Amino acid sequence: MTDPILHTAHTCRLSPAALDEIHAFLDTAFAGTFDADDWDHALGGIHAWVRDASGLLAHGSVVQRRVVHAGRSRRVGYVEGVAVRADRRREGLGGRVMAALEEVVDGAYVFGALSASAAGAPLYTARGWTVWPGRIAVQGARGVERLPDEEGSTYVRGAGGAPVLPAGEAATDVLVFDWRDGDVL
Repeated sequence: MTDPILHTAHTCRLSPAALDEIHAFLDTAFAGTFDADDWDHALGGIHAWVRDASGLLAHGSVVQRRVVHAGRSRRVGYVEGVAVRADRRREGLGGRVMAALEEVVDGAYVFGALSASAAGAPLYTARGWTVWPGRIAVQGARGVERLPDEEGSTYVRGAGGAPVLPAGEAATDVLVFDWRDGDVL
């Protein structure tokens, strides 16, 4: 069997067949709970995936989101669709995907953000991602709406290891994410 190879490409560079394969992979990895909105959220940015002769082993993508903090709108790299095939977990494949996505965050965004499950959180914390200590909200149709269920599971990472926020801005303040259909975060 060949060694697993890491690939990266923007959504626009992936064929319909490749996108279908990634979508099916994510649906399987998330036990059928990866819905159409989740798939839409993973598109439009850079994908990183690992495969070998047996097929896809791991995937993740980073897309642009707008986040308002302290009265400023910031361009944030938001990590989506991170999964590793069940029979290949704990081999470092998720770390390889995250390293590629973090390179994109470091080069293109003010900071990175993601929403982590309890099972996924150890991967992110081991890589230096930290829980946002403040409130989480979304700019919805009725104005800013707090998302208390996302507090404690929204992780951030400063680009290139820099602080997430400039000096003088408190990380205890609210992060207000842009609206999107489905799970907002």
